[in-house]
Amino acid sequence: MVIHAYAEDYVAGAQRILGDAVDFAVMTLGLEPDAFGRAFAVSDTSVQFGSGNPRYVAGNNGCELARKVLTETNVSFTDAADIMYIDKGAEYWAGWALAFYQWYSGCSFMEILTAVPMEKIIAMYPVCHEMDIMKFVDRMQEKMKEAYPQTRLRLRREICGLSQSELAQDSGVALRQIQLFEQRRRDINKTAAETLLRLSRILCCKMEDLMER
Repeated sequence: MVIHAYAEDYVAGAQRILGDAVDFAVMTLGLEPDAFGRAFAVSDTSVQFGSGNPRYVAGNNGCELARKVLTETNVSFTDAADIMYIDKGAEYWAGWALAFYQWYSGCSFMEILTAVPMEKIIAMYPVCHEMDIMKFVDRMQEKMKEAYPQTRLRLRREICGLSQSELAQDSGVALRQIQLFEQRRRDINKTAAETLLRLSRILCCKMEDLMER
């Protein structure tokens, strides 16, 4: 079960804000979609937004959020007055759908936009924009699995430079259990919280960072 970073009550507002941010950055400021996507992905703003910080998912409008991202990441732009169109297009939809998927999946914006860049999300608009949002989620899940065939546990373990045996010894979690998690033969999302806690402490991450998408 995915642990959502913030309450569902904030999701619709977060979707509108990120939708307006992408639309403003691309359609008004003239940035390439992937240029804004990359800037957003590496920004602290995306981390705060993804964690549900109220100042970001409710305290700014989309134009303010876009400026914050570009200023923070030192992307030059010629500013313009706030414009949030009533007639929403593909760029708005891409940000709107991306915000929902990030909240639903628990993945970071960095993970998502590395696997599926903003341009590719925008390209999904003709097929997906009239579908139920969960159809979009299903397509994104497929793309994420293609981009990240390893489990999140294995990715984190390798980043930390640990073998399976070393992780087992340091965490106190049985080697066979770690192997089964990484082979997807045992569902890490259904394991005991104590097991996740032991692994996360050694891997210097949150428990939810080890759970599968």
